[in-house]
Amino acid sequence: MLRYTAPLKDIAFSLQLVDAEGLTALPGLEHADSETVAGLLEEFSKLVSDVWGPTNEVGDREGLKVDKATSTITTPTGFKQAYQAYAQGGWAGVSLDPAYGGGGFPHLTGIAMSEMIQSANMALGLCPMLTGGAIEALHVYGSEAQKETYLRKLVSGDWTGTMNLSEPDAGSDVGALRSRAVQDADGTWRITGQKIYITWGEHDMADNIVHLVLARVDGAPAGTKGISCFIVPKFLVNADGSLGARNDVKLVSTEHKMGIHASPTCVLAFGDDGEGAVGELIGEVNTGMRTMFVMMNNARLAVGQQGLALAERAYQISVSHATSRVQGRPINGAATDSIVGHPDIRRMLMTMRSQIEAMRHLVFLNARAIDEANHGVTPEARAAGTELADLLTPLSKAWCTDLGNELCSLAVQIHGGMGFCEDTGVAQLYRDIRIGAIYEGTNGIQALDLYGRKLGLRGGAAMAEFIARMRADLPTVEGLYPEMGAQLSAGIDTAEHLTKWMLSEGRTNATDGMAGATPYLRVISVVVGGWLMGKQAVLAAAEGAPADGSFLAAKVDTAKFYMHQIVSTIDGLSQQVTAGAGELFALSADQLVSNLVADPDFDDPDFDDPHFDDPHFDDPNSMNTAR
Repeated sequence: MLRYTAPLKDIAFSLQLVDAEGLTALPGLEHADSETVAGLLEEFSKLVSDVWGPTNEVGDREGLKVDKATSTITTPTGFKQAYQAYAQGGWAGVSLDPAYGGGGFPHLTGIAMSEMIQSANMALGLCPMLTGGAIEALHVYGSEAQKETYLRKLVSGDWTGTMNLSEPDAGSDVGALRSRAVQDADGTWRITGQKIYITWGEHDMADNIVHLVLARVDGAPAGTKGISCFIVPKFLVNADGSLGARNDVKLVSTEHKMGIHASPTCVLAFGDDGEGAVGELIGEVNTGMRTMFVMMNNARLAVGQQGLALAERAYQISVSHATSRVQGRPINGAATDSIVGHPDIRRMLMTMRSQIEAMRHLVFLNARAIDEANHGVTPEARAAGTELADLLTPLSKAWCTDLGNELCSLAVQIHGGMGFCEDTGVAQLYRDIRIGAIYEGTNGIQALDLYGRKLGLRGGAAMAEFIARMRADLPTVEGLYPEMGAQLSAGIDTAEHLTKWMLSEGRTNATDGMAGATPYLRVISVVVGGWLMGKQAVLAAAEGAPADGSFLAAKVDTAKFYMHQIVSTIDGLSQQVTAGAGELFALSADQLVSNLVADPDFDDPDFDDPHFDDPHFDDPNSMNTAR
């Protein structure tokens, strides 16, 4: 696989576009000026390229060594060393609270760093990603004693964290979980139950693993209102902070997955030895979903950014291949024999490049909104930041992971037959990112969140004001680039029309609204991407300098491609939004299966793949949260 090179210039441009420098006006972020952040990212990129990146292909090839007898997992060659270099270098806490050992940089800086991590090795990058979510949940809802005990070690990277939601009968329907918690005489809790699809639930890279576990206490209400959240460490922590005995948390198995082979996706059993695993309650009983949603929202943006990250890596490999692969004859007098001269290859490369840039702007804007929510000077500013982050998160998660799948698929296509083989590395990227659209609530769930919750913010005013914000930038785009401005204006008009439909007809008949939710999310995402690409073209024109002439000219031309060839795709999607649910349900369930013939060999007794004996394998819901 081609060596990963962090796109520092593109990252710096996106940071400028979302006004990262403006965050220095917020309390606690004064030190995060553009020059300091640029130096930090450049230094971090060396670790990512030199130490983290080389482990990606090795991890995919070697996989994990699982020892169920000792309940341990040995990670692939170089993983432990790469993770420890990351933690010991102080990189794990750069964007975290200084009160617990962090560097106090913006969340936006952390997201820029995370893009590099995930591009270099997504399987390994999932470990600090989940840890970041656990840190945020504890930071918001943990007691001071819990913060002192756990946060410092998590922030330093000495310990890692996990999210434990899914069970065999409780995937996206988290309220159906069965894990139990009973309070002990000493005030701690004893947790029993089984959790599935726990990312990095067991490994050898850190001294301790802090599991955040959802469970029910006796007498709790049914559904999500009766769920509590507990800290259950792999090793118990003594009063002096040292590690004690191993807790009753056992590794049952790991999943055999399509991709991210080096990321241990575990089935964990809590309390199998009898008394239960020792845990500490976070907050009050029956408030666990409030705590877990902090972690999930953190992860949703991070997973969306994985779509961007792997698409970026796939683009780098594809450009290198397209400019060096000689195939066919020169077209229209082109000076090169390489396939980069073919129009269809250019179409795919520009489709990748333009949407990668739009995704990066969106993810960075989303992260900046989180910084406003956390550090805004006034309550009104913090509320506005929270609202914008709430609105953008389903877009970032769903659109970027969908595009991660689509653009990595294009990378395979650009390579032709070689792309379908493992040698180039793009096949691994395609396999790895496929989980992104499933993690942290499937993208269909993100669309329902946008339709059911986010559109209703302030009675629809939040989305209306955001659309007005995009429209306010139109005159500047139209003044410099009339054709781009016209296309963007039409896109914003479509987004506004469909939003009104979703808030009226889509609410009158909820089934119709839900049927249109996924194409609606795509339309809004494409238009927001167009708005940001319009800002890109304006910024490139305003900030031009002789040394950057080629780079900035490319930014303008890429924005033109996005506006003309990506924004135009929403016309067909618009019809899907307003089509209603009638055609989706025109066939009965019996008709859907009427052409299927049972395979008499399916129950062949000679077929003894042990995975098919796993009671979790046939659960249709469990991968919807995939934690």
